[in-house]
Amino acid sequence: MFRPANKGVHVREDFTVAEASAADWDEVVAWTVREGWNPGRGDALCFRPTDPAGFLVGRQGGRIVSAVSLVAYSPDYAFLGYYLVHPDHRGTGLGLATWNAALPHAKGRVIGLDAVPAQQHLYIRSGFVPAYDNVRHTGRPLAVPAPDAGTVGSVTPYHLDAISAYDSGCFPAERHAFLSRWLTAEDHTARVLLDPAGHVTGYGVIRPAHQGLRIGPLFADTPEGAAALFSALTAGLPPDAEVSIDVPDNHPAATALATARGLTESSRCTRMYSGSAPYTRAEAVYGTTTLELG
Repeated sequence: MFRPANKGVHVREDFTVAEASAADWDEVVAWTVREGWNPGRGDALCFRPTDPAGFLVGRQGGRIVSAVSLVAYSPDYAFLGYYLVHPDHRGTGLGLATWNAALPHAKGRVIGLDAVPAQQHLYIRSGFVPAYDNVRHTGRPLAVPAPDAGTVGSVTPYHLDAISAYDSGCFPAERHAFLSRWLTAEDHTARVLLDPAGHVTGYGVIRPAHQGLRIGPLFADTPEGAAALFSALTAGLPPDAEVSIDVPDNHPAATALATARGLTESSRCTRMYSGSAPYTRAEAVYGTTTLELG
């Protein structure tokens, strides 16, 4: 448990920051729903085991008043999300106190985060550098014939190691354990793209959110492969189903796919890093996994 120091701002002595329980995090997720973040249903069951010590809540008077996650993926990379304060306690310094309590968990790692426009100046002040925007595209996807780009099939346990190896080129760290949950979670639909030799050339996941469905990730070697996966993920959805995908704006082909399927921009965040942006195959990222966990 931390009792954060917050220079220049008065924070009550009974304010503490500690690792969140599952019930604590359910309360935080409920806050994000009210804030319009539209998290996936059941996301926390996949998120928290990645690094339980990285999910923190601040308490004052015994009640949760703030939260942040700072997930250490590897010795070199961590991702910060869920940084928020209950509306009744904003402007009191509790957010900064929670931030200061969380940062030591990163232990010198490069930290990534997705910043809403109104908060970018605060992160820049803390040394974070903008890299690109993740633009959420939302709408009722148009039914378009899938291009012939390989074999698209359901993900099985047999594919996990190969998908994890492929994923490591598109994400700044290895996350085999997370993918073992994300690909198989209840109500998640995962599809893998294979070339004629059986090698993984892309994969994607769609899951129900509190409003509609969210696609993430959507990784593929080619625009045709991404389009084939998008078609497979959205096949069979009801005509009124609303789908969202967070598209990096530094990848024009990804934006073109979202717009070609009838989705339009609904919001955006800026991906920022505390140091040099880690290498990823940006040309293969057609949809970010999540804005909450990277």
